[in-house]
Amino acid sequence: MTIDLSPALESPFDGVDGEALADLGPLIRGKVRDIVDLGDRLALVATDRISAFDRVLGTVPYRGQVLNQLAAWWFERIADIVPSHVLSVPDPNVTIGHKCDTLPVEVVVRGRLSGSTSTALWTKYAAGSREIYGLSFPDGMKKNDPLPTPIITPTTKAQEGGHDEPITELAVVEQGLVPAERWDEVRSAALAIFARGVAIAAEAGLVLVDTKYEFGVDAEGRLTIIDEVHTPDSSRYWRASTVEERLGEGREPENLDKEVVRLVYAERGYRGDGDPPPLDRELAVIAAGVYQETFAALTGEPLAPGEYPAAPRVATAIRAAAS
Repeated sequence: MTIDLSPALESPFDGVDGEALADLGPLIRGKVRDIVDLGDRLALVATDRISAFDRVLGTVPYRGQVLNQLAAWWFERIADIVPSHVLSVPDPNVTIGHKCDTLPVEVVVRGRLSGSTSTALWTKYAAGSREIYGLSFPDGMKKNDPLPTPIITPTTKAQEGGHDEPITELAVVEQGLVPAERWDEVRSAALAIFARGVAIAAEAGLVLVDTKYEFGVDAEGRLTIIDEVHTPDSSRYWRASTVEERLGEGREPENLDKEVVRLVYAERGYRGDGDPPPLDRELAVIAAGVYQETFAALTGEPLAPGEYPAAPRVATAIRAAAS
């Protein structure tokens, strides 16, 4: 099924109107999500903005809907491992969630020696590092080689405009970012979620390469997974059927995630320093197709596009959820 991208190209969903919802609570605008503070709850709005290298590049048609609905789909499939913040999904781009105290560390789980960003394993390995994130790596590994077992490579959460910084698991505890007992809980949950993701992705003809999770603690003191899980923004996927052939030929796997954008930017010489060039229309359309293909492969259903312009329906959904 081919989706008409023109409504989202002509009226990209760049976020909600904070003034229109000011009576409900303050608006927090992140790189790709807008959050309306409803008091005891949060309305998390997935926009079409796309970021890479910790910079906003532009908008991708229906990107926000893919992320919001796919995250909700995944949260249901890992609910037996760890609870999520989700209360309801009243709109294709909106999730209403519990308020949680967010842990100040992003939990990155990796299954391959791969990546293109400054914090990626391959970037550091190719530069000569063999001690990365407090872990030892042997000589002779090639890009995209599988790791013996998945590993956790945390990063600190950057302030707006900054870069996430790598940190070891030991330092997470020693610096007091997360208490040791809680970190053990985080570690166990993250590896279990990743294993579940790898298995489900394989059934869908995909390889889950790596991912990042965000965790918080809810009002009852329970570890809770928040933000998103296993989306094409927070995770990297490859098309499984062509991985071995392409690697054998010395080519990159077929990426079905945000990496298609990162790689183009890297090829054009941008790796995160200074202001990025704006996302061009052609690349935005390619990314939209990739996001929707991954959504359909995992869920078994094509994306049913929401109405555009999206801001009015999003505002209506948030107002109804707040009442």
